[in-house]
Amino acid sequence: MYLPIVLSRLVHGESRMQAPAADKALRAGTGAPSGAGARGPRIHHNTIEKEVLVPALATLYIGGEVATSRALMSEKKVIIMGAAGRDFHNHNVFFRNNPAYRVVAFTATQIPGIANRRYPTALAGKRYPKGIPILPEEQLPQLIRKHGVDLVVLAYSDLAYPDVMHKASVALAEGADFWLMGPQSTMLKSKKPVVAVTGVRTGVGKSPTTRRVAEVLHKLGKKVVMVRHPMPYGPWEPVQRFATMDDLKLHHSTIEEMEEYAPIIASGDVVYAGVDYEQILRQAEKEADIVIWDGGNNDIPFYQPDLHIAIADAKRAGHELAYYPGEVNFRAADVVVVSKVNSARPGDVQTIERNAQAANPDATLIKAELAVTADDPEALRGKKVLVVDDGPTLTHGGMPTGAGTIAAEGLASLIIDPRPYAVGGIKQAYRQYPHIGAALPALGYSRQEMNELQSTINAAPVDLVVIGTPVDLRRFLKINKPAVRVRYELREVGHPNLEDVLRTFVRKLK
Repeated sequence: MYLPIVLSRLVHGESRMQAPAADKALRAGTGAPSGAGARGPRIHHNTIEKEVLVPALATLYIGGEVATSRALMSEKKVIIMGAAGRDFHNHNVFFRNNPAYRVVAFTATQIPGIANRRYPTALAGKRYPKGIPILPEEQLPQLIRKHGVDLVVLAYSDLAYPDVMHKASVALAEGADFWLMGPQSTMLKSKKPVVAVTGVRTGVGKSPTTRRVAEVLHKLGKKVVMVRHPMPYGPWEPVQRFATMDDLKLHHSTIEEMEEYAPIIASGDVVYAGVDYEQILRQAEKEADIVIWDGGNNDIPFYQPDLHIAIADAKRAGHELAYYPGEVNFRAADVVVVSKVNSARPGDVQTIERNAQAANPDATLIKAELAVTADDPEALRGKKVLVVDDGPTLTHGGMPTGAGTIAAEGLASLIIDPRPYAVGGIKQAYRQYPHIGAALPALGYSRQEMNELQSTINAAPVDLVVIGTPVDLRRFLKINKPAVRVRYELREVGHPNLEDVLRTFVRKLK
């Protein structure tokens, strides 16, 4: 007796197929999940049971009688490992309305204050009336056992490859599968052109590159809107729109958020962020000719790019092939920018050039400096100073110092070690990241951390504070001593440069 299975692909939002079409789909493979690009993943015979039959609502035709049953197998239990960014996005676009899976928990790391919160129902979806708990990553083995977890998804970034495999081994040792989710499952397609700016590591110069891209596109007559990789350190809102400095206060932005948003606002552009990047994209499209994806850490874009610009760091040559998922950006990019060539050894620049030629020979290669300038360089000369540098660059970015240190050293300042004056979470950061040099990481993920940063700065016995962060900390902290602001901007060296690339890109849009 012929028992064709007609699949209603509820997961992918498709209408119920007729029996012959379903049979053909099972034989030949079918398209991508909702939100993927045109190059959807094909479903082959050895993945049909896992990827099609399990999530489907099956309709069985038996001698002309129609019998409908629920899923052929029970839903799989999932834990998503994250840091309040990529993990939430993967849940929203792939798992939220997917009856084949049940997310029983997120785990949290990298970002303080995320663990022991709950991803709320309004964001988690109707299938999660109590929301989803977020627990420390250290509890992963116990959580797998407690919930009988089938699948662990790694969904955060800037991890050395040995770290990725150690985390995979923890999951596998407990009997769970281990996933890395790629572009076809997680990227959303925009109705407007998307230029994505990403990096191979945290601290490569993404923010100044994004601002440079916006500057060129303005020159070419295009209205741009930036969408920033999630930074949900304050209230979790589906959509946040920042057009003025007052919006930073409206959304209770932390130092980490202000460092990214304030320079964009100051240049006259609008930046979106939040938690639900489908909603964010649809709003951004309404006011933009071109959407710029402003990446975070070394994560891959949430939106399918029409032009992908990845930045490699000449001060960390070789990292472009050694960190997840930065190597994905390095291999997938249309343009590779080698930053910091002015402060790197020539041999390191050549190493990246060779790696780019081997891994991504079709990419356009651009060399660029990160030009560091102080607002009042003479005030720094020969002074005893405390340097405050960008927090993520120094912590999980792995850099010992940042732009503020470069400026102070160049002006023969005497830099003191902040460690004796560190308090609270900042003192803990020095223990957790012992590679940090004589620089104070500008950690400000919460009001408490902002107060600790202020206390550490004010306790240091120095003549002057060097502010090497993207935002002027004096706007948000009460600093009891003089300070000098240090800025850094991207400057391309020779041709091709970003204007060459973007001019060609815009011309092809017409």
